[in-house]
Amino acid sequence: MTPEIPDIVIGRLPIYLRELTLLREEGYEVTSSHELGQRLGISSAQIRKDLSWFGPFGKQGTGYAIAYLQEQLKKILHLDREWQVALVGAGDLGRALARYGGFAHRGFRITRIFDNDPAKIGSYVGNIKVLSVRVMKEEIERIGIQVAMVAVPAAAAQQVTDALVEAGVRAILNYAPIVLAVPEGVHVQHIDPAAHLQHMTYYLG
Repeated sequence: MTPEIPDIVIGRLPIYLRELTLLREEGYEVTSSHELGQRLGISSAQIRKDLSWFGPFGKQGTGYAIAYLQEQLKKILHLDREWQVALVGAGDLGRALARYGGFAHRGFRITRIFDNDPAKIGSYVGNIKVLSVRVMKEEIERIGIQVAMVAVPAAAAQQVTDALVEAGVRAILNYAPIVLAVPEGVHVQHIDPAAHLQHMTYYLG
């Protein structure tokens, strides 16, 4: 990836990859920007422009070989390996995230869960033991985890994030309803379901 590629383009690549996976599961071997566009509600011209940042993946008139394009997008997104993920917060949301089965087949596996509640520390979510945040830095550094999810109350999210960054985490998925401050080189994605609901209710008036 080169610096001049717009982040919005990078953000659409996982959407393309997901749709290619669905197409392959449906038995398709070849697709086109037109077909992808119809399924995703994105113009075919936009899809071709996005993919052109990374090279020619198809031929005019023949479309894209789905398996090949899948493989290339995985390489671009560094998903040709499995990423271990640290989850901070073992409350209702954190436990739901830990039990969610949709991460594993898309390149991510939660392997460590941390919390500061003595009642939760030592308990299990599935087969993962909840550890104290006191050992978080040591564990993350020892394993070399670079990806984390933050599922703690807003008041604790920045402190948790600072600790994760100090431990070497470079990518954070934040479920706390707060904008996190991170140094350059650390990437944060904010997931606020309530904000998305508020966005949608504007159109219901």
